[in-house]
Formats: sequence, structure tokens, C-alpha cells
Amino acid sequence: MTDKIVRVSTDVGGTFTDLVYFETDKSNGVQTVRTEKSDTTPPDFEKGVLNVLDKAGVDINSVDFFAHGTTVVINALTERKGAKVGLITTKGFRDSLEIGRGNRPDFFNLMYRKPTPFVPRHLRREVPGRLDYQGNEKQALDLAGLDEILATFKTEGVDAIAVCLLHSYANPVHEKTVLEAINARWPEAPVVASHQITREWREYERTNTTVLSAYVQPKAERYLEKLETGLKDQGYHGNLFIMQSNCGVDSVEATKAVPITMVESGPASGFWGAAELGRIIGEPNVLALDIGGTTAKCSLIENGQVKIKTDYWIERNRTSAGYPIMVPVVDLVEIGNGGGSIAWVDSFEKLHVGPQSAGASPGPAAYGRGGTNATTTDANLALGRINRDYFCGGSVIADIPALETAMGALAERLGTSQIEVARGIIRIANSNMVNALKLVSVNRGYDPRDFTLVVFGGGGPMHGVALGQELGVKKVVVPRGAPVFSAWGMMMSDLRRDYFVTRLLDENDYVALNALVQEAIALAKSEFGREGVDESVISMRPLIRCRYQNQEFAVEVPVAAGAIGADEAKRMVADFHEIYEREYTYRLDAGVEIIGLHLIASSEVGKLELVALPKSGASLTDAVKGRRIVDYATEGEHEATIYDATKLEPDMTFNGPAIIEDPGTTIVVHPGNTVLIDDFGNTHINIRG
Repeated sequence: MTDKIVRVSTDVGGTFTDLVYFETDKSNGVQTVRTEKSDTTPPDFEKGVLNVLDKAGVDINSVDFFAHGTTVVINALTERKGAKVGLITTKGFRDSLEIGRGNRPDFFNLMYRKPTPFVPRHLRREVPGRLDYQGNEKQALDLAGLDEILATFKTEGVDAIAVCLLHSYANPVHEKTVLEAINARWPEAPVVASHQITREWREYERTNTTVLSAYVQPKAERYLEKLETGLKDQGYHGNLFIMQSNCGVDSVEATKAVPITMVESGPASGFWGAAELGRIIGEPNVLALDIGGTTAKCSLIENGQVKIKTDYWIERNRTSAGYPIMVPVVDLVEIGNGGGSIAWVDSFEKLHVGPQSAGASPGPAAYGRGGTNATTTDANLALGRINRDYFCGGSVIADIPALETAMGALAERLGTSQIEVARGIIRIANSNMVNALKLVSVNRGYDPRDFTLVVFGGGGPMHGVALGQELGVKKVVVPRGAPVFSAWGMMMSDLRRDYFVTRLLDENDYVALNALVQEAIALAKSEFGREGVDESVISMRPLIRCRYQNQEFAVEVPVAAGAIGADEAKRMVADFHEIYEREYTYRLDAGVEIIGLHLIASSEVGKLELVALPKSGASLTDAVKGRRIVDYATEGEHEATIYDATKLEPDMTFNGPAIIEDPGTTIVVHPGNTVLIDDFGNTHINIRG
């Protein structure tokens, strides 16, 4: 029996496939960590995973835990490379998918067009039958026309079928009947029904979610099967866990059935990693910020809990209403500001940064791949924050002439110097990201000063301290392995499922409320049990969704997983008033209405436990690479000490101004800040008061 535990996680991104490898020697507690990147290989994404395993020299036979995240689903949606879908819905509701909502963002545009549905009208078909909002049958289901519907779908070349009938969130009996009938008549056709994905009300959102799940199902299923087969052929015989958008992992079989649940698996794993890191370092309240090449994403973590919502939309912007996806997704704000965000000047001679991005190709001007636009990365390089002799960890020779040409064009347009342009780009980018962080904190009743800012991704460490100073946070933490932190977060994830149930109840009806909670808990235990998870290791966290009577917006109120009596119901109502006031700044002297339940069921599946890094006895001076002049944009130029991140050890401490150079990122430490390396290799930067 081996004394080593090996855990591997891979994250497929748009450009690179990341890998994190953890090996723990149980005999002495020593952990070995390796990271690796290789090119993503569309359309055969599984090849990129196998390539990065090979590049990292991973012996797949020795792996005990394997977690995987992917952008396959979101890419299929945004690139419109999914299946041809046919929709079956209740008679009279054929056009609900096209009618949508009245959320018209480009309000004064008389030529505005709604987003095109993923199913054209001729492939949206109806069946008679009706349930009311409580699930009672008002009209019997009539499947007399189903044969003709399926014949049409076959003729039209439909690849997958979505079934969404009215009020199936309250009672799925009609949908189950339709599913059975389709499987009997056309067993090889992929088919998904709304009750398999969500049990929440709102017909348009539920219908669109079902359609999008059917749209990506054949492609996602093929991908997961190829990945599973490829790993087995290489000798891996353990469980393969797939990262979900709710910050948990799930089995391959469950994910293949409803692949839409991994629509935002990449950001989710990073934010869950931030929550787990907060637990490890004793910081339960975290503002998490992930800055990549194209976007910056942020989320708020309170008391170690990542917030999950189902009001999630893709392609929603100032000119498009977007498409709703009603599955559990980490509550995040995303903006078009990353390392590749392009700086540009409008017709009023005003400088902007983003949301357009130079991407990976041609990329920032300094990449030397033909890019002519100045980006945030170029500005960081021009100000000396990034080492031109260690660009991209030394893997790329910085094209300084191209950078100066791009900056020069902006400087000429604005009538100023290139350095002032670079400073302006950094300030604007930071301002955009501060506003995003305020959306998940200040705008929701939280004071950033009560939180620790955890920054990751390639750009997070470069901007984190400036953002922390602006927000007034007490500390900025840069995780060890920040550039591949999303893959790291997968190793910290539990097997998790979120159950949402819509049920209208009075605040005093604690008997019905208790029955609702216990019913959901029993369902979760049953589903986990079918996958061999003993109920004794399942954690249950019920959240009751409440609102004021005759109001629209609801909040979630936590309750104990045990029996709910009169006292518990009274306490829940009191907690509701406090939570609602914090979120919306007021409370009402009005009755409270329960509209449903959110149950979080989770179980550990080999979560990684970190051990302290060894100390070699090296001194801080051994990590010093030299000194250079760095422009901090808001604080001007300072001579900064340059440190090699790979030579920093636990308990080392120093003051800014400083730059810490890691092969995958650069940590910018402003003047007056104090740095401490903790036992696990994370960089703590205390913000001056």
C-alpha cells in the first residue's frame, strides 16, 4: 500500500489547459506541488487534458482524486455550436420562449431586437394538458399528436429534445409522461425535461434553461465520454469529478444528464478556492477577485459561505437582454477588464479601457504577435511594474518598440506623454474593478473594510493592493499558485448539489414548512445514496426563500436541518427582516411569505488538506533579485526591491515598495505596505491605515 496520496485537477480555458498536481506523503506530511499549462485543443478538448497530464509527467495510475473543469458548455453557447433542438411545451405556450421578458436594456433604440431564441418557431410544438400553480391537474395530458411531432423533428434533423410544460415545478407528472413516451418511440434521442434541472417557477426562464441544456447535452456528453475513456486508457480507474457552477463537484453520470450545471465551472472553482483559503488562514469574510486576460470576476464570501443564485444570464449587456439559465451559479459580477483589455480614446478625447480585448492572439502589443493596441498589460510593462527581461516568466521577449508605438499613438491623440497614458490606463482599469467589487459588497449592504481581498489569476496580484487601498480592506492575500488558482480550487471542492423548490406558504405554517424541508432532505439522501454516499457523511444546509407579501424580491434565510417548530419559524421571520434590510436598506411592517426552499447537500470526496511548507533556513536576501524604479501610478515613482517568489519561505517579511516576480504573475506591493509569507506560501499584504 502506497504512503502517497496524489490529487490532480485540470481546468480547460479558452487558450490554455491548466493542471495542478498535489502529492502528499503520509509518512512525513511533505507535500509536492506542480503546475503546468498546455494549449487548449478545440474541438477535441480532451486531447488538451491528456497533453497537459503528459507534459507534467503525471503517472495517472497513481492518482487518487481527479477533478475537472471546462469551458465546453459556455463555449458551445456563445459560439452557437450546439445541437439542433426541438421543444415540446404546453398548448398555448409555444411562444413564451420568444416573448421572454420586458427587460429591454437598450430602451431608447427604436430598432432594438430581442435575442434570437435557440429554437426556431417551427421546432416549438405543443401538447394539450394543464396543471395549476399548485400542481393540480386542470386538464388531462393528451399525447395524440406526439407521433406527428416526433416525425417532424426527425425530418428536420433535430438532435435533442427539450420538454417544458406549464407548472411542472409544482408537479412533474405530465413531463414524466412525455419523457416516457418519447423514450419509447425514439430511444436514441437525447431528451431533457425542465423538472430534471430546476423546480423553480417562472416559465420563460425555466423553458430557456431546458432548451439550453438540451442544446449542449450531445456535445458535452460526447466530450465527457471521450475524456473518461482517454483517462481509462491511460490507466486511471478512480472516480472522475466534474466541477459545477455551484462551487461543488459532481459525478460524470450526473453531469452528462444535465450538463448546463457546469456553465460557469471555471469561475466557481476559483471562488470556492478563495473561500477554502479563507478558512485555512482564518479569514472567513473574503472579497474574491479573479483577473484574467479578458475579464475580471468578483464575488463576496461571508462566514466562509459562497453565495449561490439561480438568476443567471449569459450574453447580457447594455444592448442585449441576454438569455437566462436557471441553475445554481456562484453569485458574481463580471466586467470586461483584464490584462488584454484595449485602451482607446473616444470622440470626446476621453480615455477608456475595455471591454474590447486583444485576446491571446495577437494579444498585447508587447507580445510581438502583430498587436497594435495598447492594453493593461502594456501599461504595467511601461511603468516598470512588469519586468521587461522576465516577461511572461521569461517565456516571451517583450517587444518594446511595438509597445512604445501603441502608447505613442494614444499619447499623441491625448496630447500628453506615454507615461501619463500608462498611468491613466492603470487608474481607469483599477476604477472599473473597484466599481465591480462595490457591486458585490457596498451595493448589497456590506462594508469592504470588514473583508480580506483575495486576488488571483494572472492579473489579480498586479492590481490587488491598489484596489485594496481604495476599498479600505484590512489585508490583501495572493494565494500560492495564483495563476492556476481555479484548478487549485477544484481540489478543495465537495460533492455538492443544490435543490430549489418553489412552494407558497404562510409564515406561520411551520408544519408545512417542516414537511417541505424534510422532503427535500430525503430526496437529497436518496440521490446521494444511489451513488454510494452514506447519509451519515452528508451535510444539509436549508435556506428558506422569503419575501414580504405582495412584493417581488426574496432573500434566503438559513435554518437548522432538524425539525422546524413554532420557535424556529419565529426566529426565521426575525432573521428575514434583518437580512432583507441589509440587502435593500429598509424593512416593512408587513406579513412574510415563504416562496420556497434552497437546500445545499454536500459530502467530502477527498478534499485536499494543506500542510505547512518546509523551511530551508535561507535568508530574505537570498530571494532578492535586485532593484529598479517602478511607477505606482497613484504614488509616483519609487525604487522597489525585486523578489523571486520561488525563493520566499514561510515567516519571511518585508516592506514595500516591492515587486514579487512569479513565473505566472507579478505581485505589486505599494509603498508603506507590509508583506508576510504564511506557512502555506501565500502572500499576505497588510494595507497601511
